[in-house]
Amino acid sequence: MVSPIAWGMWRFSHAGIAGGRALIEAALAAGVTLFDTADIYGFDGSGGFGDAESLLGQIFAEAPGLRQQMVLATKGGITPPIPYDSSPAYLATALDNSLKRLRTDSVDLYQIHRPDILAHPQEVARALEDMVASGKVRSVGVSNYTLAQHRALAGLLTIPLVSTQPEFSALELGPIESGLLDLAMETDLAVLAWSPLGGGRIGDPLDDRSRAVAAALDVVAAAAGVSRAAAAYGWIMAHPARAIPIVGTQNAARIAEIPDAFKCCWTRQLWYDVLVAARGEKLP
Repeated sequence: MVSPIAWGMWRFSHAGIAGGRALIEAALAAGVTLFDTADIYGFDGSGGFGDAESLLGQIFAEAPGLRQQMVLATKGGITPPIPYDSSPAYLATALDNSLKRLRTDSVDLYQIHRPDILAHPQEVARALEDMVASGKVRSVGVSNYTLAQHRALAGLLTIPLVSTQPEFSALELGPIESGLLDLAMETDLAVLAWSPLGGGRIGDPLDDRSRAVAAALDVVAAAAGVSRAAAAYGWIMAHPARAIPIVGTQNAARIAEIPDAFKCCWTRQLWYDVLVAARGEKLP
């Protein structure tokens, strides 16, 4: 089963084996089952490509039981110095390399990390189908795809796209306004929301718009006795598309607070108050 909140490993690569295992165990204790990583995680501009996956693989080698407790998702398709590559040959190699680093035979979800404009969706579809047919991947999804890109790929697949991973927060309303969340509801597509705290701007608002959103979230947070971050996750989850926030904190104490998101009570008025603050204008 996939938990309503996921934990992401974008900044995981420097945790060390003991520290990384502690973070994973904290997430599991908080009820998280979906763990999201990528082959690019750990890359610092010159090195570190694959480091987050490699660390996770080392932890699996030390504690193999952890792998069985999680729904493991990874991503590929960004290959420095070439920006993006979704050619079948590259994706097949990227998947095999990810599996080697992760020290596992398969992943539960493999996602195209960013759309490759030079790859025809038909060849991307065949590459994803081959992954599933090989037994190396259970399900496939996309990340950072536009609505049109998603429809083009899904229309050429003989297997379902089960997930899409956009940036989505109370400060990033693109998935609402582009129609992506409507598509998700139409097709029963899982939405994995990255950067649910607006890149830290919700926790540390520095402009009028961010402060207005923070104030609207604080109303709900105070009533529930939880942090603003928990309210921000709850706001995302209250949408009927049932989006799954990917929590990126690498602090075990904050990971333990993940269940606080379920304590928030969102009336329509309170939810729309946040939306109005984010848009900076009244509803029509």
